[in-house]
Amino acid sequence: MDLLADALRVSGARGSLGTRVEAGETWGLWLDTFPGVALHVVTAGTLWLTVPGTRPRRMEAGDAVLLPAGTEHGLASEPGVMMGPCDRERADRARVIGDVLQLGAQPTQTTLVTLHYEQDPEISTPVITALEGSVHVAASERAYLDDTVRLLTRELAHPQIGTTAAVNSLIDLLLLQFVRAWLTTQPAQPPSSWLGALRDPVVRDALECIHREPDRAWTTATLADAIRVSRATLSRRFPAALGQTPGAYLTAWRIDLAVARLRDTDDTVEAVAAAVGYTSPHAFSRAFRRAHGLTPSEFRTDVRAAAHIGRRLPT
Repeated sequence: MDLLADALRVSGARGSLGTRVEAGETWGLWLDTFPGVALHVVTAGTLWLTVPGTRPRRMEAGDAVLLPAGTEHGLASEPGVMMGPCDRERADRARVIGDVLQLGAQPTQTTLVTLHYEQDPEISTPVITALEGSVHVAASERAYLDDTVRLLTRELAHPQIGTTAAVNSLIDLLLLQFVRAWLTTQPAQPPSSWLGALRDPVVRDALECIHREPDRAWTTATLADAIRVSRATLSRRFPAALGQTPGAYLTAWRIDLAVARLRDTDDTVEAVAAAVGYTSPHAFSRAFRRAHGLTPSEFRTDVRAAAHIGRRLPT
């Protein structure tokens, strides 16, 4: 099965189009807060990226960089330029009305598109949040990324029927492409992370079993038998990759699946409990309360109320 697709679906991962920038002459912008993971895509010209603790990096048309949530960084026409804070109100207004944020002076020499990615904070399995460190991908290194950026640029430059759907699909595709790029940049023995675990065939096979049949009463022994490795090997490799035992992961994943069902469906609590492997609704409610501090019914009420308020907020 496709583990990444399954985890992204359950995590409620979503991407959104952020600010579009047109800049010329001398300009600089310092960003210290932004929602979720940020992806900057240079669609024309060049710019310089500065991240504290690293040397300024030149980015050209077709290049893109993915930055974990909360990463302070600067964008400028050249190294050493004074970078002022982002005018959030102006940037948000441009985003809402589909306009561009103008920086520097005319004529425009550089254009940039920023995308943002977030996942449901109630989901414990870290997918997007597992991305650590900036990932810079040059268009010359991966032709498929350049192709996607070109498609996105054309859709934004010439909106027509279906542009919103096309842009949303391209935003999702860019995230997948960057996850692949991130995996190739990691050392042979990455620190404990969900994405890094996909590189270990033993752990990946065990995860596939759990994700394929989350309602099965898996133990370390039965998982080891299913993927044809020794119990000792699985007991060593699984915690090394994910920081928890197979049993602890199974419990957390079942609760994540329950969160998604409570969030996205009208299934009864009893049906949700059975779907994620609990024969007793009471046992399911106790496990859910331990994880989220609420009963499943209380959680669903809160999630639905928050979503309703969110829909009614002005844009």
